[in-house]
Amino acid sequence: MHYFYFNSRIGKYIFFLVAIVLVGGSLWISNNLVKKLELEERNKMEIWAAATSELASGDIDSNIELILTIIQSNTTIPVIVAEGDEIVQYSNIAINTSDTTGFLSRKLQSLIKNGSSIDIDLGDGEKQILYYEDSVLLKQLSYYPYIQLLVMILFALIAYVGLVSVKRAEQNKVWVGLSKETAHQLGTPISSLMAWIELLKINDSIDQSIVTDMDKDVKRLSTIAERFSKIGSIPEKELIYINELLEETCNYMSTRISKKVKLNLHLPHDAEGAMLCRALVEWVIENLCKNAVDAMGGEGKIDVNLTSDNKRIYIDIADTGKGIARKDFDNIFKPGFTTKKRGWGLGLTLAKRIIEEYHNGRIYIKESELGAGTTFRIELHKA
Repeated sequence: MHYFYFNSRIGKYIFFLVAIVLVGGSLWISNNLVKKLELEERNKMEIWAAATSELASGDIDSNIELILTIIQSNTTIPVIVAEGDEIVQYSNIAINTSDTTGFLSRKLQSLIKNGSSIDIDLGDGEKQILYYEDSVLLKQLSYYPYIQLLVMILFALIAYVGLVSVKRAEQNKVWVGLSKETAHQLGTPISSLMAWIELLKINDSIDQSIVTDMDKDVKRLSTIAERFSKIGSIPEKELIYINELLEETCNYMSTRISKKVKLNLHLPHDAEGAMLCRALVEWVIENLCKNAVDAMGGEGKIDVNLTSDNKRIYIDIADTGKGIARKDFDNIFKPGFTTKKRGWGLGLTLAKRIIEEYHNGRIYIKESELGAGTTFRIELHKA
């Protein structure tokens, strides 16, 4: 019953799962790289601190050239060496003000608060503290995972929209082809039936009331074929008075649904007109009424209400059926989704397309309560 809809949902879940795994793996690798670089910079600073301590010890036998090379090798990591509040030396700090002392003091306080530190043992109980922060390169790399995440999310969204668009285009081609082929296949038998009815009309031995009813049904078949032929094409619109359309459609439906279903039509006194393709909008109304009959199990009440404001016309079709769960309010219009044991789940999908794409209106579930009924609303623009 939900085969196509189920497969569609499974496909989406797989897509998002793969995307999450890729994003998670990429972020894990990036964060590990940043942590390794942080550790490497920490090691460099510890070696730098050890070299400074060795130089301060005054050991003449020390390899002074190696120590100076180590100290001078740091060209990227901002460093301040302080003894208490007194700054002993600094490196790789760009000073962009004439107040060098004030700037360095503020920088030192910033490093004490947000940076890292290493103690430098000078011997005889004296010590200095080396304060440092991440290099410019490491800071840029630390932002990279977030930039990467945004790029991957954007890529995933573009890919998803592209896949949905391609899938929707393919579905549209299938529906249009199916609709037009159905109309074509119906054309020949309908023409033949019309010819036979004309022969029956001139046969006085046949009850003409039966022939009249047959003629109505054949004309209805012709209308249905016309509706199918219009799917996929730009429909021709004309000024239609909704009062008249609803009255004719409800009168037709009342003779073809269960006698246990009461169909009530509530119309305003003033005529409401809109630019419509009559055949397609009639089909939408009929489809909603048939769905309502199915939802009630062939017994209950359907109320069709027509109201309007300054710009729009509202058609509400309410039933006393089993209702629709709120989680399915949007799903009900998706192709393949159906709560019935038979059917393809395309009726409401086509209804949405007819109202929203062909007539620039809206169709949605106005309200629904499980076990109490559902109200569908159609919004159309006034002529």
